[in-house]
Amino acid sequence: MLDSIFTGLFDSALPSFLSVRNFLICVATALVLGLLTATAYRFKCDSTRSFTMTLAILPALVTVVIMMVNGNLGAGVAVAGAFSLVKFRSAAGSAREIAAIFLAMSTGLITGMGYIAYAAIYTVLMCVAFVIYTASGFGNMKVGNERTLRITIPEDLDYTGVFDEIFGLFTSKAILTTVKTTNMGSMFKLRYDVILKDSTNEKEFIDRLRERNGNLEISLSIGEAAPVEL
Repeated sequence: MLDSIFTGLFDSALPSFLSVRNFLICVATALVLGLLTATAYRFKCDSTRSFTMTLAILPALVTVVIMMVNGNLGAGVAVAGAFSLVKFRSAAGSAREIAAIFLAMSTGLITGMGYIAYAAIYTVLMCVAFVIYTASGFGNMKVGNERTLRITIPEDLDYTGVFDEIFGLFTSKAILTTVKTTNMGSMFKLRYDVILKDSTNEKEFIDRLRERNGNLEISLSIGEAAPVEL
């Protein structure tokens, strides 16, 4: 009995045609599992309506594609090319969005192969993991004393070592990461990665910097990751 549940719909000799019954079973299962995936993704997470709908129907789309190209090498190559075009015409998403898309696609792949029970178990397990990780705050950044400092200085001020005295008083580490000109070259914009000795002294730290840079623009924010990271 248990073995029959986990037997794929297409495990027997490859049929010459796809029955309407099997087609409807796979598509309906994929839609239900897609709805479950979209619901798990939205748990404590803001998402656009279009992306949520995409997650809900993506397993069904992949399921139909897999069923149609089953055993057809030429059709499989054409579908791979189509997915490549979609990739290059799509905007880059967050790591969470990419993971959800891969989950939806893998669910559709398993369902399209006819393994309904495996698809259901896999989707439920992954959605439960999604919800647990989100609820537990797994991977959340712990806000410490790391800061990103952006400061504007006039071009006649030599930025090399000009703030060393202030950094020595208020920070345990200060690294100049970026220097660029602005305002037709009349000013420099500096970016530092700093670690404050005491985060309660932020205002005094900024006031001392303002005295040194002529009261030009200064921003101090929580440490930022490199833009290329997901």
